[in-house]
Amino acid sequence: MHKRKLLLAALILGTSSQVALAQAPAYPNKPVKLVVGFAPGGAADFVARAIGESLSRALGQPIVIENKAGAGSSIAAEAVAKSAPDGYTLLIASPSSISVNPALNTKLGYKPSDLLPVTKLTASPLVIAANPAAGISSVKELIAKAKAAPGSLNYATSGNGSAPHLGAAHFSQVAGVKMQHIPFRGGAPAIQSVIAGDTQLTFGTPPSVLPMIQAGRLKGLAVSTTERTPLVPGVPGMREAGLPDYSIEFWYGIFVPAATPAPVVKKIYEAAQWAMGQANVKAALAREGTDVDLSKSPEQFAAFLQEDAKFWVKLVKSAGVKLD
Repeated sequence: MHKRKLLLAALILGTSSQVALAQAPAYPNKPVKLVVGFAPGGAADFVARAIGESLSRALGQPIVIENKAGAGSSIAAEAVAKSAPDGYTLLIASPSSISVNPALNTKLGYKPSDLLPVTKLTASPLVIAANPAAGISSVKELIAKAKAAPGSLNYATSGNGSAPHLGAAHFSQVAGVKMQHIPFRGGAPAIQSVIAGDTQLTFGTPPSVLPMIQAGRLKGLAVSTTERTPLVPGVPGMREAGLPDYSIEFWYGIFVPAATPAPVVKKIYEAAQWAMGQANVKAALAREGTDVDLSKSPEQFAAFLQEDAKFWVKLVKSAGVKLD
């Protein structure tokens, strides 16, 4: 009799679970938050806003962009890592959040494994640019000036551990120079400091730097890739600029909390693929010096990240990059 009661209870519980599952609303059924780890106006913010409308159309829900600047994007990464794994909180992240910051700070409130990769979105070079009054019109002049007075040149970036910070550290290593790093809470305030003359140069992201170069408010010295790119017209690559051993580029991708269900991850992946494939999104990104660079699957993105992390972690250690 006891066994029959247990069996009946199990059947009722199983049926109730199936009914609950069938009645669960399909994802998504409310607005989706897209968290950016930097201040408005920088590259991460630009990518988020470029994709936002198309991603909203693909998912059928509003995309709410939230800027959580600070700690080289670690604040945003931790917030998303600790959010509910239900697909309603997404992170736009670069190597800073996933590889660099964990290598710089073992006491972070999250681990890279707390974030699940969905897809890479974009790839682009950095742009080395100087205040026109700084008397630097080429990479060779930059190196000569930095060697003549070590530590006298200040460069602005979007924060400690950011791609621009690592790009500048790698440049200093390859060129054999010493410059002073001035971190800001995003690309836009960093660029404004160079325009104002508070700092002399930047290793900036194309969306932050290109409009200022085109307006004559900054002097573009080179892109951080070996060869020129049509994404940044009129600016030489590093081989042409005289430093062929230096090359670096950065990416942005979408991440979700680690326990997010696979069907939800798949839906976000497919929505991002569709959104990034729209002609208006591609054109908007290209105008700001950014290429669409999508992963073939979440698994392929995860495999890419494993290899990519090796480069960034090695750079952090070899260049002696530390948090202030």
